[in-house]
Amino acid sequence: MRHEYRPPQRRSRLTRRGRLALLLGTLLAIGAVTLVPLLRGGPEPEKPRRLTIPEGWRASQVYAAIDRELKLPPGSAKAAVAAADLALPAEAKGNPEGYLFPATYPVTSRTTAHTLLASMVRTANERLATRAVADGSRAHGMTPYQTATLASIIEAEADSRADMGKVARVVHNRLAKSMPLQMDSTLNYALNRSTVDTTFSDTRIDSPFNSYERQGLPPTPIDSPGLEAMAAAVAPTPGTWLFFVTVKPGDTRFSTTYEEHKKHVAEFNRIRARAGSRPNQGAAPGK
Repeated sequence: MRHEYRPPQRRSRLTRRGRLALLLGTLLAIGAVTLVPLLRGGPEPEKPRRLTIPEGWRASQVYAAIDRELKLPPGSAKAAVAAADLALPAEAKGNPEGYLFPATYPVTSRTTAHTLLASMVRTANERLATRAVADGSRAHGMTPYQTATLASIIEAEADSRADMGKVARVVHNRLAKSMPLQMDSTLNYALNRSTVDTTFSDTRIDSPFNSYERQGLPPTPIDSPGLEAMAAAVAPTPGTWLFFVTVKPGDTRFSTTYEEHKKHVAEFNRIRARAGSRPNQGAAPGK
């Protein structure tokens, strides 16, 4: 049998670059098997907690909520204000009342009182310092800060959102007539309380927030107003009302004359008497 001569075949040899490529591919293949379980077993990102600030809360309530959420000694959040360099209007003179915007804020282990306060004020500036607020304030002869002050009264006085426009109109009408606002909410702020019971002696306290004795708006907001209150402040419901009283929940009576208002206050006091509460002895137009 004849055998065909075949020259010996040379074995292919990898170049240095080829060997490196093969080694890298092998390592990547192994890594694909081992790396994925390692990544899956790593620490998960921290899930933020949530701190909700309702409309109408005073700064003191916000401070207390921050201290509780961050587990800080009482008074820590209030003390942080001085060093926080908050982006407040010059009229505020460093007082964030009215600018701790009511919203829900994320809280993690890295959150501080400083960062929370700054976030609240930044949100207030983003939501309230708008062109509409600026134009509406100017139309009523007010600054945006004064409008925030007015909105804080609306937030405290209105029994429902549906009443906010009418409450705003009462305030605007009284300001236009140079009448004292006579709002119980401003007395409550001065006395650090929340009640519908106003006595004659309450209306005589010496405070810049006593809107029975002093004309015009109080010097600062009295709480944190929401967007609906701000909208009512710049665009109040048309009307001639000068008085209002919430006779019972869901029943707020608005009046143009004091005689009509006195009848509503008398009904309010009768309802309160039947419930065993003392009558409201103030002549407030509000609740």
